[in-house]
Amino acid sequence: MSDVFQFMKLSRNPGDKIEASVRKIEFKEIYQPLHAVDAADQAGRCLSCGNPYCEWQCPVHNYIPNWLKLVEEGRLFEAAELSHQTNSLPEICGRVCPQDRLCEGACTLNQGGFGAVSIGSIEKYITDEAFKAGWRPDMSKVVWTDKTVGIIGAGPAGLACADVLVRNGVKAVVYDRYEEIGGLLTFGIPEFKLEKSVIKRRREVLEGMGVKFVLNTEVGKDVSIDTLLERHDAVFMAMGANKFIKGGFPGEGSPGVVEALPYLVNNVRQSMGTLPNGVAPISMKGKRVLVLGGGDTAMDCVRTAIRQGAKRVICAYRRDEVNMPGSKREVANAKEEGVEFLWNRQPVAIEPMVGGTLAVKLVETRLHKRNGTEQLLAESFSASEVLVECENVIIAFGFQAEAAEWFDQVGVVTLENGRTMISSSGNINFQTSHTKIFAGGDQIRGADLVVRAVFEGREAGKSILNLFQGDLDLCNGKS
Repeated sequence: MSDVFQFMKLSRNPGDKIEASVRKIEFKEIYQPLHAVDAADQAGRCLSCGNPYCEWQCPVHNYIPNWLKLVEEGRLFEAAELSHQTNSLPEICGRVCPQDRLCEGACTLNQGGFGAVSIGSIEKYITDEAFKAGWRPDMSKVVWTDKTVGIIGAGPAGLACADVLVRNGVKAVVYDRYEEIGGLLTFGIPEFKLEKSVIKRRREVLEGMGVKFVLNTEVGKDVSIDTLLERHDAVFMAMGANKFIKGGFPGEGSPGVVEALPYLVNNVRQSMGTLPNGVAPISMKGKRVLVLGGGDTAMDCVRTAIRQGAKRVICAYRRDEVNMPGSKREVANAKEEGVEFLWNRQPVAIEPMVGGTLAVKLVETRLHKRNGTEQLLAESFSASEVLVECENVIIAFGFQAEAAEWFDQVGVVTLENGRTMISSSGNINFQTSHTKIFAGGDQIRGADLVVRAVFEGREAGKSILNLFQGDLDLCNGKS
């Protein structure tokens, strides 16, 4: 029987973190993996709450206390099986989820000041070590049908949908415009958070399960939507949210101003050696860089610029640190690596200067509640202008979904904000205005967390199965 006071005797241990002086010059994951003993010890700190808040706060509702218990007992393969019952990409979510505001933030141990169970690190440990030991999803009982589904987008929602479908005997064919799977997991998230070997391994696993990938293929350009509808019994759209949100102030299009996503994609392709011919590498080496925005994408940009050798990196955000949307863990990491922050500052203009530099005009903001609600608005006042001179500005205000050119052709309806409209009827959810086309993830909600895209991809996959066969016993709970 485990020690019920282990949470008091052992401190929280998410894994050793590489020193900032070392990690800021390399594109490698900064958190070292837990060893078997450490993982078991940390799992043993779980209180096994009768009503596990961690599980409810998790967007995919992982069976967290259950697989923590299995890890404590050394039952690694069983933990991997259980982890995959709710999450198609657990080793990825263990790395990129903001656990500090999800499962770990809800951990009961926080209330006593003992520090949350290291859920994210253990989730990563389970799948990494199980794969190393030879574990793979059990497909031996799958009975293949003659149904096929075309999935547009190999990001988290598309991969999760494919996972559910093949486990239930439906052939999944995933089309993606990039040269590798993963979407923004591969091309948007830097390697200091998610090394690309992790995604390559997941591709091998999915292909071993029967998923087919058709890469370097853009729907509407290289293959038509009509062709997909002819080839497949249903189509799932998981193209994500990639439209750059503009600030709408003068000088935003000046030379030296870079959008966050093209910058991050360019850097990853440099690292992978897949930068297309004719595309120049973007480097911040030796430059003064100002990043505008306060979300996780902004943190990815500032930490990438540091690793590229920028002379100085400043992040300006219109709210204060407490009310920023990005992960607190990522902000702490950025500070350790030398990033400076200007809180309560909003850009109002970018002015090109003689010599090729940029002067960014920022005004101070004050937060106030909107019409008596808890929503905080940042209101600027011009009496507090400050100029920041730099060579490059990276704009990271976020992304939104948008309609593809072929939406009107097949009658797919979008909302004013560009998100695809879906409907629910009985056990059929995530269905668009075209009965054979489904959508999920950022495509319907705008830019959001990886784990929410995984959840919606899985749920859409189940709805497609229901469309095909009615209510199903989903492979004895393996989906």
